[in-house]
Amino acid sequence: MFFDIGPLELVALVILAVLIFGPDKLPKVIQDVMTFIRKVRAFSDSAKEDIRSELGPEFKDFEFEDLKPKNFVRKHVLEKDEYGLKDLQEIRNGFDLKKEMAEVTDAVNGHDGASSATPSNGSGPSLSKGSPAASAGTPDLRKKPQEPESGERPPFDADAT
Repeated sequence: MFFDIGPLELVALVILAVLIFGPDKLPKVIQDVMTFIRKVRAFSDSAKEDIRSELGPEFKDFEFEDLKPKNFVRKHVLEKDEYGLKDLQEIRNGFDLKKEMAEVTDAVNGHDGASSATPSNGSGPSLSKGSPAASAGTPDLRKKPQEPESGERPPFDADAT
């Protein structure tokens, strides 16, 4: 319950309690607080038992800690693995992001290397100059845009503003 209270903070709380309640009333206050905590615990335990008895025998292994989302996922999803999440972990470990990004960069820049992202069977889209996509008015991403001459204004793009 008091896991994040350090020793210096605990000493400060004790000194504060002695100053507020006085040394003669402090034992009675501590006893009253402990009695209150015991009653709250007994009330919560009886409420849990009432809920378990009302749920019936099919929920005999029901724990209230399972209602926390992290515990629920750990118990019902990760332990059983009926959704194949361990296979997902293997796929994630086999995926090399740097290699994939290098392939995409090479494909965009037009480099013809061993790691080209274009399919070799010709079934995928091609962005060469003779392709229908290039002749349909789409810009060629491999070509560097021309710089305007001195005194000439750059082209205006209404969609970019």
